[in-house]
Amino acid sequence: MKLLRLRVEQLRQFRESVEIRDLNPGLNVFAGPNESGKSTLVRAIRAAFFERFKSSSTEDLQPWGDTSAAPRVDLEFEWQGERWTLSKRFLKQKRCDLEIGGRHFDGEAAEEKLAALLGYQFPGKGASKAQHWGVPGLLWIEQGEGQELREPVAHAGHYLKSALGEGLGDIASSAGDTLIARVEAERAKLLTATGRPTGDYAEVLRQHQSAAERLAALDQDIAAYRQQVDRLAELRRQQAEDVGRPWEAYRRQVAEAQAQLAEVQGWRQTRAHEAQSLAHCLASQQHVQEQQAAHVRQRQELAERARDRDLTGQKTTGLAHEQPRIQDRLRQAQTHYRQAEDRLALTRRQAKRAALADELDRLMPEQARLAADLAQAQALQAGLQALRERLQRVLLDDSVLKKLQRLDRTLAELDAARQAVATRLEYDLASQRHIRAGGETLSGQGERLLLESVELEIPAVGRLRIRPGGEDVADLARRRQEARDQFEALLAGTGAADLRQAEAQAEQARLLENDIRLDMSRLEGLAPQGAQALADRLALVRKRHQAVTEALAALPEDEAGADAGSEPIDESEAERGLACAREQLQAAEQRDAQHQQALRLAEQAGRTAQAEWQRLQDVIQAPDRQQQAQALAARLVELQTQAAALRQSQQALDERIAAARPEILEQDVQRLSCTADLLAQAAETRREESIRVQSALEALGADGLEEQRAELGLETAFSGRRRDELRRRAEALDLLLALLRAGRQALTRRIQAPLQRHLNRYLQLLFAQARLDVNEDLLPERLVRAGAAGSSHEAVDALSFGAREQMGLISRLAYADLLRESGQPTLIILDDALVHSDHDRLEGMKRILFDAAQRHQVLLFTCHPDRWRGLGARTVEMASLRAGQEPL
Repeated sequence: MKLLRLRVEQLRQFRESVEIRDLNPGLNVFAGPNESGKSTLVRAIRAAFFERFKSSSTEDLQPWGDTSAAPRVDLEFEWQGERWTLSKRFLKQKRCDLEIGGRHFDGEAAEEKLAALLGYQFPGKGASKAQHWGVPGLLWIEQGEGQELREPVAHAGHYLKSALGEGLGDIASSAGDTLIARVEAERAKLLTATGRPTGDYAEVLRQHQSAAERLAALDQDIAAYRQQVDRLAELRRQQAEDVGRPWEAYRRQVAEAQAQLAEVQGWRQTRAHEAQSLAHCLASQQHVQEQQAAHVRQRQELAERARDRDLTGQKTTGLAHEQPRIQDRLRQAQTHYRQAEDRLALTRRQAKRAALADELDRLMPEQARLAADLAQAQALQAGLQALRERLQRVLLDDSVLKKLQRLDRTLAELDAARQAVATRLEYDLASQRHIRAGGETLSGQGERLLLESVELEIPAVGRLRIRPGGEDVADLARRRQEARDQFEALLAGTGAADLRQAEAQAEQARLLENDIRLDMSRLEGLAPQGAQALADRLALVRKRHQAVTEALAALPEDEAGADAGSEPIDESEAERGLACAREQLQAAEQRDAQHQQALRLAEQAGRTAQAEWQRLQDVIQAPDRQQQAQALAARLVELQTQAAALRQSQQALDERIAAARPEILEQDVQRLSCTADLLAQAAETRREESIRVQSALEALGADGLEEQRAELGLETAFSGRRRDELRRRAEALDLLLALLRAGRQALTRRIQAPLQRHLNRYLQLLFAQARLDVNEDLLPERLVRAGAAGSSHEAVDALSFGAREQMGLISRLAYADLLRESGQPTLIILDDALVHSDHDRLEGMKRILFDAAQRHQVLLFTCHPDRWRGLGARTVEMASLRAGQEPL
């Protein structure tokens, strides 16, 4: 099937007729941005085939807002050497016409003819939907639907299976399928679809597991019973050994060890007491030695205080001699600072007087200038007022003047036209002869232009009435009168006598306007902010002049005279002199303060050194000082002898304690006590456990455990045999079903071989040595690709979006090949397909599309023409269709 021509009119974006002719039998690419009409063309093709011409559900075909439009689609295609021409109109003037060769069909007969050819159906009522689209719904890919195959294949499945010749439907209805269904039913009684036990098999497994668990629990109870019997015998044997109370012997050994440990503790206390005495003795020795050392330090300090006393006396004398010189420098600095202050004050007074005088000198000419400007500005304002009044009297609207001039030219032109068409009266009368023309007497020779009817009176002859002929003369007269009336009305409104006076009046107004602009410019130069602002500025200057004059007058006469007679001094120099004097005064004050502080400190240090020397001298020369020294020496010897005796006693006690090994005695007490307690506790525990075990054995013996186990063993063995029986049956049914399905799949693959061949042809242009397996419903199921690590098997539904889109297009092309081989028409339409493919994959898909285009016509609509540049097909720009530059 080859689409030759497509024409749409009043359909969505195309209000005017748009036609595409001479389509390529292979690839046809239509490119344009979003909303340029690509999807409208696709919708038009779909509507031409899928929608009933009588349907009222096609309002979406009308242009937006145009409810009176009658969408129309005309198309021509060729099939098996015949040309099919279809014309369809919707909503308004509904009609469907189909011409095949010389045969004509219309209405529903034409639609059914198309549906039978292409393999689709019409709905009973309402809009056409996906389930009705059949083969075209599979081969015509809408935007964003390229990866979806399940529903389109299901809707076209009947036509695809018919194209395979020995249809899959025949396989499904064979006796083999009946057997498979029966085996599946029998297997379903024992196993789920995933192979898990169910039904009787699951119940037997549960019963067997429950019996086995109860048998195991019973075996555990029997084993526990036997263990407790053995344990009771062991406990009774151990209780026989406890009759002699072996823990009592260990407690007697604990008492003996505690007595030895108490004796050692007494030795430790004695040694601790002697250690305290020794520490006290040593502390007393240290105290005596410190007192002796203090006597020695006091003599050394007495010599140091004597040296300090002499040094401070010398320092005090030197500082007292320096004090008058420092006081003189301080007084000089104070005098110099007061002089610098007076000089700076004088300089500032002079600067203030000079500044006031300068400001007064500046204010006087400014006041005079402002007064002159104000007077001139006021004069200009008065002059401007007079000029504006004159201008108001002579002001003439420029448009009125232009109309007067235009009417004047019109009157002149009309007069010239009248003269051109007027009747000429030429006369040459004898002397003494005359005639009267209207109210004028004519004599001699002359010429008159007759623009209106005139009566000639010839004496002694009679009268002649001359009427100029032609409608032009009357029309010119009327037009001239109308123009004259307008001219005089406008002229009367200006107050001028004629046009020349009006023009002179306009020229006078122009000159007055120029004078006004010139005076306003001068006024703006004198007073940019207005005369009032200038007057305010003059008032401020006069006020400031008065204030400055009063400030100068306020200076005392004697101060003003002294300042005037003194030499001018630079204020910055006076400030630097004051700063220098301040620094010198601060330095002198700081030196005086430091000297006074040093003198006071030296005097205080001298007094302190003398007092310290005198105190030490009194202590050393005290009468009892010698007796204290002798007593300290005797006390030291006594303490040293006492310390030696205590050390000897401590050594003897340490030897006795070490020989007794008190830490071992403490460990013996702990070890023997713990042993006795543990033996006693163990005996009690065995007694209590013996009672508990005896009670438990009596309870278990009453339950008949052995009898219970025998009965439960028989039950478990029976359920095990039943379980094994059902397991063997389930495994046999599973194996039989697998064999039957394998046989069916082999038959299916043999029947699907043509489709598989087409799939592999396209797929290997994208992936070398790859295979795309299909299921019984002819849907792609698994992609098998060869790799370095071996073949990889991937479910198609698990592939990426772009890969699924590629597999969807490859499958559709294979379906198209299959349909073509079975003698059915095909047309491929791709609306923005493969938008999720990367560059390399897209290059492979271009090869696939080009190969498919050798057998099928392909219409590709895209908003990315640069991505399809290497496809080998000419691109039609949608803008050229709208501009009427293309038909193809």
